[in-house]
Amino acid sequence: MFKNITGKTSNYLSLVKFSHTMFALPFALIGYFYAITSLNASFDYKLFLLVLLCMVFARNAAMGFNRFIDRAFDEKNPRTKDREIPANKIKPQAALWFVIINSVLFITATYFINLLCFFLSPVALVVILGYSYTKRFTFICHLILGLGLSLSPIGAYLAVSGKFALVPVLFSLIVFFWVSGFDIIYAMQDIDFDKSLNLKSIPSVFGEKNSLLFSSILHVFTSSLVLLIGYLITASWFYWGGAVIFIALLFYQHRLVKPNDLSKVNLAFATTNGIGSVVFAAFVIADFLLNK
Repeated sequence: MFKNITGKTSNYLSLVKFSHTMFALPFALIGYFYAITSLNASFDYKLFLLVLLCMVFARNAAMGFNRFIDRAFDEKNPRTKDREIPANKIKPQAALWFVIINSVLFITATYFINLLCFFLSPVALVVILGYSYTKRFTFICHLILGLGLSLSPIGAYLAVSGKFALVPVLFSLIVFFWVSGFDIIYAMQDIDFDKSLNLKSIPSVFGEKNSLLFSSILHVFTSSLVLLIGYLITASWFYWGGAVIFIALLFYQHRLVKPNDLSKVNLAFATTNGIGSVVFAAFVIADFLLNK
Protein backbone atom coordinates (compact mmCIF):
# COMPACT_ATOMS: atom_id res chain seq x y z
CA MET A 1 0.00 0.00 0.00
CA PHE A 2 2.80 2.40 0.97
CA LYS A 3 4.58 1.61 -2.29
CA ASN A 4 1.41 2.37 -4.24
CA ILE A 5 0.95 5.73 -2.50
CA THR A 6 4.60 6.61 -3.09
CA GLY A 7 4.26 5.71 -6.76
CA LYS A 8 1.17 7.89 -7.21
CA THR A 9 2.81 10.80 -5.42
CA SER A 10 5.85 10.45 -7.66
CA ASN A 11 3.60 10.48 -10.74
CA TYR A 12 1.89 13.70 -9.67
CA LEU A 13 5.20 15.36 -8.82
CA SER A 14 6.41 14.40 -12.28
CA LEU A 15 3.14 15.60 -13.83
CA VAL A 16 3.73 19.14 -12.55
CA LYS A 17 7.54 19.04 -12.94
CA PHE A 18 7.88 19.97 -9.28
CA SER A 19 11.61 20.55 -9.67
CA HIS A 20 10.83 23.47 -11.99
CA THR A 21 9.30 25.28 -9.02
CA MET A 22 12.84 26.63 -8.65
CA PHE A 23 12.14 29.06 -11.49
CA ALA A 24 9.50 31.24 -9.80
CA LEU A 25 9.69 30.31 -6.10
CA PRO A 26 13.01 32.12 -5.43
CA PHE A 27 11.48 35.32 -6.83
CA ALA A 28 8.44 34.91 -4.59
CA LEU A 29 10.86 34.75 -1.66
CA ILE A 30 12.53 37.93 -2.95
CA GLY A 31 9.14 39.66 -2.98
CA TYR A 32 8.34 38.46 0.53
CA PHE A 33 11.66 39.45 2.11
CA TYR A 34 11.74 42.78 0.29
CA ALA A 35 8.36 43.55 1.84
CA ILE A 36 9.29 42.71 5.42
CA THR A 37 12.62 44.55 5.23
CA SER A 38 11.50 47.66 3.32
CA LEU A 39 8.36 48.04 5.46
CA ASN A 40 10.05 47.04 8.75
CA ALA A 41 7.51 44.27 9.19
CA SER A 42 8.17 41.29 11.43
CA PHE A 43 8.69 37.81 10.01
CA ASP A 44 5.37 35.95 10.25
CA TYR A 45 5.76 32.18 10.01
CA LYS A 46 2.08 31.65 9.26
CA LEU A 47 2.06 34.22 6.47
CA PHE A 48 5.32 32.84 5.07
CA LEU A 49 3.82 29.34 4.97
CA LEU A 50 0.68 30.67 3.26
CA VAL A 51 2.82 32.36 0.58
CA LEU A 52 4.68 29.11 -0.06
CA LEU A 53 1.42 27.16 -0.22
CA CYS A 54 -0.02 29.64 -2.70
CA MET A 55 3.01 29.16 -4.91
CA VAL A 56 2.70 25.37 -4.78
CA PHE A 57 -1.08 25.27 -5.28
CA ALA A 58 -1.04 27.79 -8.15
CA ARG A 59 1.78 26.05 -9.95
CA ASN A 60 0.21 22.61 -9.45
CA ALA A 61 -3.03 23.89 -10.93
CA ALA A 62 -1.28 25.54 -13.90
CA MET A 63 0.94 22.58 -14.79
CA GLY A 64 -1.77 20.02 -14.18
CA PHE A 65 -4.16 21.94 -16.44
CA ASN A 66 -1.51 22.27 -19.13
CA ARG A 67 -0.95 18.51 -19.13
CA PHE A 68 -4.72 17.86 -19.16
CA ILE A 69 -5.46 20.28 -22.02
CA ASP A 70 -2.46 19.18 -24.11
CA ARG A 71 -2.84 15.42 -23.54
CA ALA A 72 -3.76 14.71 -27.17
CA PHE A 73 -0.76 16.69 -28.44
CA ASP A 74 1.55 15.06 -25.90
CA GLU A 75 0.45 11.62 -27.07
CA LYS A 76 1.45 12.42 -30.66
CA ASN A 77 4.73 14.16 -29.87
CA PRO A 78 7.69 11.71 -29.60
CA ARG A 79 9.30 14.02 -27.02
CA THR A 80 6.27 14.02 -24.70
CA LYS A 81 4.48 10.72 -25.35
CA ASP A 82 5.82 9.25 -22.10
CA ARG A 83 4.32 11.95 -19.92
CA GLU A 84 1.98 10.74 -17.20
CA ILE A 85 -1.38 11.16 -18.96
CA PRO A 86 -0.40 9.77 -22.39
CA ALA A 87 1.43 6.92 -20.63
CA ASN A 88 -1.76 6.19 -18.65
CA LYS A 89 -0.02 6.68 -15.29
CA ILE A 90 -2.59 9.32 -14.42
CA LYS A 91 -6.13 9.34 -15.83
CA PRO A 92 -7.31 12.58 -17.49
CA GLN A 93 -10.23 12.87 -15.05
CA ALA A 94 -7.87 12.45 -12.08
CA ALA A 95 -5.62 15.17 -13.50
CA LEU A 96 -8.60 17.50 -13.87
CA TRP A 97 -9.65 16.88 -10.26
CA PHE A 98 -6.07 17.59 -9.24
CA VAL A 99 -6.33 20.97 -10.99
CA ILE A 100 -9.69 21.80 -9.38
CA ILE A 101 -8.51 20.86 -5.89
CA ASN A 102 -5.31 22.90 -6.19
CA SER A 103 -7.22 25.89 -7.58
CA VAL A 104 -9.65 25.81 -4.63
CA LEU A 105 -6.77 25.44 -2.18
CA PHE A 106 -5.00 28.40 -3.80
CA ILE A 107 -8.03 30.67 -3.47
CA THR A 108 -8.64 29.46 0.08
CA ALA A 109 -5.04 30.19 1.09
CA THR A 110 -5.27 33.73 -0.29
CA TYR A 111 -8.38 34.33 1.83
CA PHE A 112 -6.28 33.82 4.95
CA ILE A 113 -3.62 36.27 3.69
CA ASN A 114 -5.62 39.43 2.96
CA LEU A 115 -8.65 40.54 0.98
CA LEU A 116 -6.63 42.07 -1.87
CA CYS A 117 -4.86 38.78 -2.55
CA PHE A 118 -8.18 36.95 -2.24
CA PHE A 119 -9.94 39.20 -4.76
CA LEU A 120 -7.00 39.00 -7.18
CA SER A 121 -6.66 35.21 -6.93
CA PRO A 122 -9.25 34.42 -9.67
CA VAL A 123 -7.43 36.85 -11.98
CA ALA A 124 -4.17 35.04 -11.33
CA LEU A 125 -5.83 31.70 -12.07
CA VAL A 126 -7.26 32.99 -15.35
CA VAL A 127 -3.75 33.98 -16.46
CA ILE A 128 -1.89 30.84 -15.38
CA LEU A 129 -4.59 28.42 -16.56
CA GLY A 130 -5.41 30.38 -19.70
CA TYR A 131 -1.82 30.09 -20.89
CA SER A 132 -2.46 26.45 -21.83
CA TYR A 133 -4.81 27.51 -24.64
CA THR A 134 -2.63 30.22 -26.18
CA LYS A 135 -0.40 28.02 -28.32
CA ARG A 136 -3.45 27.16 -30.37
CA PHE A 137 -3.89 30.69 -31.69
CA THR A 138 -0.91 32.97 -30.95
CA PHE A 139 2.88 32.78 -31.08
CA ILE A 140 3.13 35.12 -28.06
CA CYS A 141 2.26 32.15 -25.85
CA HIS A 142 5.77 32.42 -24.34
CA LEU A 143 4.97 35.92 -23.11
CA ILE A 144 1.74 34.70 -21.51
CA LEU A 145 3.72 32.04 -19.65
CA GLY A 146 6.17 34.72 -18.55
CA LEU A 147 3.26 36.86 -17.35
CA GLY A 148 1.90 33.98 -15.29
CA LEU A 149 5.17 33.30 -13.49
CA SER A 150 5.84 37.02 -13.07
CA LEU A 151 2.97 37.21 -10.59
CA SER A 152 5.09 35.48 -7.92
CA PRO A 153 7.22 38.39 -6.57
CA ILE A 154 4.44 40.98 -6.63
CA GLY A 155 2.02 38.46 -5.15
CA ALA A 156 4.36 37.72 -2.24
CA TYR A 157 4.88 41.45 -1.69
CA LEU A 158 1.11 42.04 -1.66
CA ALA A 159 0.71 39.27 0.91
CA VAL A 160 2.79 41.30 3.37
CA SER A 161 1.95 44.87 2.39
CA GLY A 162 -1.52 44.78 0.87
CA LYS A 163 -0.42 47.40 -1.69
CA PHE A 164 1.58 47.75 -4.89
CA ALA A 165 5.09 49.22 -5.09
CA LEU A 166 7.62 49.92 -7.84
CA VAL A 167 10.48 47.59 -6.90
CA PRO A 168 8.35 44.40 -6.61
CA VAL A 169 6.76 45.26 -9.97
CA LEU A 170 10.25 45.54 -11.47
CA PHE A 171 11.16 42.13 -10.02
CA SER A 172 8.01 40.80 -11.68
CA LEU A 173 9.15 42.29 -14.98
CA ILE A 174 12.49 40.49 -14.54
CA VAL A 175 10.60 37.20 -14.27
CA PHE A 176 8.40 38.13 -17.24
CA PHE A 177 11.28 38.79 -19.64
CA TRP A 178 13.49 36.02 -18.23
CA VAL A 179 10.88 33.24 -18.43
CA SER A 180 9.55 34.37 -21.82
CA GLY A 181 13.11 34.29 -23.16
CA PHE A 182 14.07 30.84 -21.96
CA ASP A 183 10.68 29.34 -22.91
CA ILE A 184 11.40 30.35 -26.51
CA ILE A 185 14.63 28.35 -26.33
CA TYR A 186 12.77 25.37 -24.86
CA ALA A 187 10.11 25.52 -27.60
CA MET A 188 12.75 25.13 -30.30
CA GLN A 189 12.68 21.38 -29.65
CA ASP A 190 9.17 21.15 -31.10
CA ILE A 191 9.40 23.28 -34.23
CA ASP A 192 8.55 20.50 -36.67
CA PHE A 193 5.82 19.04 -34.48
CA ASP A 194 4.19 22.43 -33.91
CA LYS A 195 4.21 23.15 -37.63
CA SER A 196 2.63 19.79 -38.42
CA LEU A 197 -0.35 20.55 -36.16
CA ASN A 198 -0.46 24.29 -36.85
CA LEU A 199 0.45 25.10 -33.25
CA LYS A 200 1.83 28.57 -32.74
CA SER A 201 5.17 29.45 -31.17
CA ILE A 202 7.90 31.94 -31.98
CA PRO A 203 10.25 29.14 -33.18
CA SER A 204 7.60 27.54 -35.41
CA VAL A 205 6.65 30.91 -36.92
CA PHE A 206 10.01 32.68 -37.19
CA GLY A 207 12.57 29.85 -37.20
CA GLU A 208 15.54 28.98 -35.01
CA LYS A 209 17.84 31.92 -35.77
CA ASN A 210 15.22 34.63 -35.23
CA SER A 211 13.94 32.87 -32.12
CA LEU A 212 17.38 32.94 -30.50
CA LEU A 213 17.70 36.61 -31.41
CA PHE A 214 14.33 37.43 -29.84
CA SER A 215 15.21 35.39 -26.75
CA SER A 216 18.50 37.29 -26.45
CA ILE A 217 16.69 40.63 -26.65
CA LEU A 218 14.32 39.59 -23.86
CA HIS A 219 17.28 38.57 -21.72
CA VAL A 220 18.97 41.92 -22.35
CA PHE A 221 15.83 43.52 -20.89
CA THR A 222 16.06 41.08 -17.97
CA SER A 223 19.67 42.03 -17.27
CA SER A 224 18.93 45.75 -17.55
CA LEU A 225 16.17 45.46 -14.95
CA VAL A 226 18.45 43.54 -12.59
CA LEU A 227 20.95 46.40 -12.79
CA LEU A 228 18.24 49.07 -12.49
CA ILE A 229 16.83 47.58 -9.29
CA GLY A 230 20.30 47.39 -7.76
CA TYR A 231 20.70 51.11 -8.44
CA LEU A 232 17.24 52.02 -7.11
CA ILE A 233 17.64 50.18 -3.80
CA THR A 234 21.28 51.23 -3.33
CA ALA A 235 22.27 47.58 -3.18
CA SER A 236 25.29 46.18 -1.38
CA TRP A 237 27.89 43.86 -2.85
CA PHE A 238 25.63 40.89 -1.98
CA TYR A 239 23.05 42.02 -4.53
CA TRP A 240 25.68 42.88 -7.15
CA GLY A 241 27.40 39.54 -6.65
CA GLY A 242 24.13 37.70 -7.24
CA ALA A 243 23.39 39.94 -10.22
CA VAL A 244 26.72 39.13 -11.89
CA ILE A 245 26.18 35.38 -11.45
CA PHE A 246 22.57 35.53 -12.66
CA ILE A 247 23.38 37.59 -15.75
CA ALA A 248 26.42 35.44 -16.56
CA LEU A 249 24.31 32.27 -16.43
CA LEU A 250 21.59 34.00 -18.38
CA PHE A 251 23.88 34.60 -21.33
CA TYR A 252 25.78 31.36 -20.91
CA GLN A 253 22.64 29.48 -21.95
CA HIS A 254 22.76 31.33 -25.27
CA ARG A 255 26.24 29.92 -25.79
CA LEU A 256 24.85 26.42 -25.33
CA VAL A 257 22.12 26.55 -27.97
CA LYS A 258 22.74 27.13 -31.68
CA PRO A 259 20.23 27.26 -34.55
CA ASN A 260 21.68 24.01 -35.92
CA ASP A 261 22.48 22.36 -32.56
CA LEU A 262 19.74 21.86 -29.95
CA SER A 263 21.50 19.04 -28.08
CA LYS A 264 22.03 21.21 -24.99
CA VAL A 265 18.57 22.77 -24.76
CA ASN A 266 17.71 21.01 -21.49
CA LEU A 267 20.99 22.10 -19.93
CA ALA A 268 20.28 25.68 -21.01
CA PHE A 269 16.62 25.55 -19.96
CA ALA A 270 16.61 23.73 -16.64
CA THR A 271 20.10 23.75 -15.18
CA THR A 272 21.36 27.26 -15.86
CA ASN A 273 18.02 28.94 -15.12
CA GLY A 274 17.36 26.88 -12.00
CA ILE A 275 20.81 27.56 -10.55
CA GLY A 276 20.65 31.21 -11.60
CA SER A 277 17.35 31.94 -9.86
CA VAL A 278 18.32 30.19 -6.61
CA VAL A 279 21.74 31.85 -6.38
CA PHE A 280 20.36 35.28 -7.31
CA ALA A 281 17.59 35.02 -4.71
CA ALA A 282 20.03 33.93 -1.99
CA PHE A 283 22.31 36.92 -2.61
CA VAL A 284 19.44 39.39 -2.95
CA ILE A 285 17.70 38.23 0.22
CA ALA A 286 21.03 38.39 2.07
CA ASP A 287 21.32 41.99 0.87
CA PHE A 288 17.84 42.80 2.19
CA LEU A 289 18.39 41.19 5.60
CA LEU A 290 21.89 42.56 6.22
CA ASN A 291 20.93 46.08 5.21
CA LYS A 292 17.58 46.19 7.04
